[in-house]
Amino acid sequence: MLPKFSTDKVTFVSSGSKESEQARDVLSAKYGNCSMDEAEVIVALGGDGLMLETLHNVMDNGIPVYGMNFGSIGFLMNDYGADNLAERLANAEPTVIHPLRMTATDTRGNEHTALALNEVSLLRTSYQAAKIEILIDGKPRLEELVCDGVLVATPAGSTAYNLSAHGPILPIEAPLLALTPISPFRPRRWRGAILSNRAEVTFRIREIEKRPVNAVADSKEINDVVEVKVSESRTHSVTLLFDPGHSLDERVLNEQFDY
Repeated sequence: MLPKFSTDKVTFVSSGSKESEQARDVLSAKYGNCSMDEAEVIVALGGDGLMLETLHNVMDNGIPVYGMNFGSIGFLMNDYGADNLAERLANAEPTVIHPLRMTATDTRGNEHTALALNEVSLLRTSYQAAKIEILIDGKPRLEELVCDGVLVATPAGSTAYNLSAHGPILPIEAPLLALTPISPFRPRRWRGAILSNRAEVTFRIREIEKRPVNAVADSKEINDVVEVKVSESRTHSVTLLFDPGHSLDERVLNEQFDY
């Protein structure tokens, strides 16, 4: 049986746009607006960027997030409506997402860690194409990828940057990750790979001084990396809430026929 959520202890957060701020005022007056520390449900009013920011803020504390769209795409959001919120939350369908863990070592030898719900991407930062070696579970699989970059995407993120880079759309419940090159030059015919979500992907940067590369985990960027390791973190999770019939699984399926 699915858990039931209510408006008894709800917090409304907005992206700061005029429309989302007005909506927050309307909803707060109608349902109340408790502090984040007391919240049992968070309602995010904005776009997918606000949703990702909110999910990172509540990572692992068990608070589900229900989004209402005030952005351009709103793939992770529900439609806005001021009425019947209690009923919508009571009937909402939860989707649990495990993020990627990125461990990046920079040219100074410093190690950085970050979590990504959508993707970890490596991007060239000069006019020179990047040269990247790719290892899967410690075994070299591609000696040298000459490219603008490369990314690893979760099923939830497979319809974002990954799709724009011509990567595969993954069903949300699939235990898979998408490994996708960004504007590959050599080898020309390599279009990426679909990996087990248990795999560890290691990227090693070649000719670092001549061909610098940055690593990005969602919105956190690390400059001048020499090695990046990416794997799914089973110890971290977030929960999104969707209206019945509009689950993330359904949206991922629709994307394969609508775009």
